[in-house]
Amino acid sequence: MEYKELFEQLVETLINENGSDLHLSAGRFPAVRVNGELTFLLSRKEISQEDMVNILKNILSEENFSRFQKEKNLDFSYEYKETTRLRGNAFVQQGKYVIVLRLVPHVKTLKELNLPESLAEFARKRQGFFLVVGPVGQGKSATMAAMVSLINEERQAHILTIEDPVEYVYEQKKSLIDQREVGIDAEDFADALKSAFRQDVNVILIGEMRNTETIGTAVTAAETGHLVLSTLHTNTASQTIDRIIDSFPAEQQDQIRIQLASSLIGVFSQRLVPRISGGRIPAYELMINNNAVSNLIREKRTHEIDTVIETGFEQGMVDMNRCLVELVRSGEITVENAFAYSTNPKNLERLL
Repeated sequence: MEYKELFEQLVETLINENGSDLHLSAGRFPAVRVNGELTFLLSRKEISQEDMVNILKNILSEENFSRFQKEKNLDFSYEYKETTRLRGNAFVQQGKYVIVLRLVPHVKTLKELNLPESLAEFARKRQGFFLVVGPVGQGKSATMAAMVSLINEERQAHILTIEDPVEYVYEQKKSLIDQREVGIDAEDFADALKSAFRQDVNVILIGEMRNTETIGTAVTAAETGHLVLSTLHTNTASQTIDRIIDSFPAEQQDQIRIQLASSLIGVFSQRLVPRISGGRIPAYELMINNNAVSNLIREKRTHEIDTVIETGFEQGMVDMNRCLVELVRSGEITVENAFAYSTNPKNLERLL
């Protein structure tokens, strides 16, 4: 069997099983993640190191394969039959090659993703800094893609995405969309973001904020008339704000605190919880940066933001525990999973 054919059969299995991730590793059976659970494909043969070398040669350019051999780690994207995109990472463990591929589904609407319509209001903002946060594999990219798609449907804007690698590919509708891939179209996130100031951009999507330079430039972009969307691997809105501020040297923290207080428009934290009927459904927290939140950021009282969210229902805020309780009461998720995904189980117990 040709190596490309072997690889494509495994991708077909991932698609047919409605999986999210495909794991290939020398000396192991292939595995797919379906509804958050990892399953080994024991009907397949174990993959050898030779298989891995040849699969990589088939799915990477010569330049990227050489780069992988040199750096022992590579992020990449792969398009399967011009209909399906996958985001990949290749790395080395104990001398053996490993590939992990994430299936990038077609862009869905907020409604199709079971997300609140209030996110549309953030997508319609003309400027500000909006963050979608949560652990890996919880649907952050899909949420941001839905927001970008909404802008594309409604506005004549110039949208720039900076990603590593490019995940969702957008069909231009009302907006002009440029998508830059770090390592191919730009040296790094910070460099691509700096150049955006000279590109007449309205909306900037940053795939991930990896360092203080990128964060600082993103905040400045939000202050100077751009709508900036990005992600962080944090659990809650208050933790997100602390993470951003703490990433800067002590002498710069007061400045970034003031900038965040004025430029941040909201933080959306999400988890994908197993659904009783099958599949997964999002549970989420939404913090809106109103006067109370802004003052707490400025006054170094971010630990009080959780209380503002809990009591801010009338202002449009959503508390994660209340969202989980609603999902339990509507028969969407089990009580056990509500506790497993709660960031404050003691408070959840009181609400249930």
